[in-house]
Amino acid sequence: MGNKERFIEHIDQGYATKGDFITVGAGMLDGKTMTNAFIKIPLKTMNRHGLIAGATGTGKTKTLQVLAENLSDKGIPVLLMDLKGDLSGIAQPSPGHPKIDERQEKIGLPFEAKGFPVEIMSLSEQDGVRLRATVSEFGPVLLSRILDLSVTQEGIVAVIFKYCDDHKMPLLDLKDFKKVLQYATGEGKEEFRKEYGRISTSSTGTILRKIIELEQQGADLFFGEKSFDVEDLVRIDENGRGYVNIIRLTDIQDRPKLFSTFMLSLLAEIYSTFPEQGDSDRPELVLFIDEAHLIFDNASKALLDQIENIVKLIRSKRIGLYFVTQNPTDVPDDVLAQLGLKVQHALRAFTAKDRKAIKLTAQNYPITEFYETAEVLTSLGTGEALVSALDEKGRPTPLAATMMRAPMSRMDILSDLEIKDVLGKSKLMEKYNEEIDRESAYEILTEKIERAEKEAQKEEEKSTSHRSSGRGSTRMNPVVKVLTSATFIRGVLGVLKKVIR
Repeated sequence: MGNKERFIEHIDQGYATKGDFITVGAGMLDGKTMTNAFIKIPLKTMNRHGLIAGATGTGKTKTLQVLAENLSDKGIPVLLMDLKGDLSGIAQPSPGHPKIDERQEKIGLPFEAKGFPVEIMSLSEQDGVRLRATVSEFGPVLLSRILDLSVTQEGIVAVIFKYCDDHKMPLLDLKDFKKVLQYATGEGKEEFRKEYGRISTSSTGTILRKIIELEQQGADLFFGEKSFDVEDLVRIDENGRGYVNIIRLTDIQDRPKLFSTFMLSLLAEIYSTFPEQGDSDRPELVLFIDEAHLIFDNASKALLDQIENIVKLIRSKRIGLYFVTQNPTDVPDDVLAQLGLKVQHALRAFTAKDRKAIKLTAQNYPITEFYETAEVLTSLGTGEALVSALDEKGRPTPLAATMMRAPMSRMDILSDLEIKDVLGKSKLMEKYNEEIDRESAYEILTEKIERAEKEAQKEEEKSTSHRSSGRGSTRMNPVVKVLTSATFIRGVLGVLKKVIR
């Protein structure tokens, strides 16, 4: 048997699957595509998470698009983080191109152009379904992790939440939290001291500064009502296809704190909401986190631990997480170890540091007799990738240089008119885009302080009125006081003596 035949047999056996699957392309050997040597990803293992990596311009976004639209076709909803603004085209069918036909012919798959059901969402003032969460939903632990607080400061945050729970004060937005924080060391200092112990003003000052830093990155738009229900992410359209939920993040690329705050809150909310389901034949929801390094670059140790725990545990809820980034080294090793599917596009070796990173990346893949992995990593063309997945029994599949299939939807952004059309058809816009500012901790405490000030003012006025009143007053009239003073009398007597003489 020749090398080509052995390779095809190797791929066919390694990627054989009894259940439903997604075909991402065909295996390649010595730079040539092996038609019908399909690289198939079982739906059963799509909740084992994954990584899509590669240098700029090598095809990462198109791979993400292929996975998202094929999942939607299988009735599995998807959530995409669109930081570059180039994913909205999934809503429209591909216009086609001779190069697409040529690629699909090499792979052995017919090409079908189609659009997919899309819901456009936003964290900021961009058009789209507004995503919000309340401070109460975050809870003291998660909020402390986001703010990177010390143990003492975490304790103060816990006390703030406890006070609000005890006194039925909803913590909806950052304005509420700041008001309670200021009250704890101001007008309510004695009240807090009696119930919870003394609170340090220096610690509350530090917490306040960190909240203001978060606000400056736009978090004040994110915290509030109406809070987004994550159940709305798993909708199916009338044709049985899963919705592709696209969060437009083009205006927060320079605000990583807001991005990581949102991501962690979303994952925590999904984890606490979705039921435990164990192993299943298909995922309930798949999330693709583009530009994943924005989460990890400035994350504290506590925050990284929180992310790692969620990645480990959330798969039992039938949720798949896929990180999209330029280099696998952008993802911490503890998180990288949890990722079952790896799609590695070309890496570029421009510096000694790049060559070292390529060598480390190559060591993350299964050993194969058909490739020198480090060499292949630098020679892959656009739309080609090294793929390693998990089979239905959870075992690594053979490493395969893969000609990736082309997206069925448009590989470009929607026009403003097309975006308006998508938003016009949305069933979630009306539900979430009305701003609600009901009575919460800020209003309750403001009213309480004003009431206390009015009562104090009334007491002061009453006391002043009582003192100034002649009736029943023991205070001597100022003129009488002067005329009857010993000094004045001695002065008058002195003058009289002189006159008599």
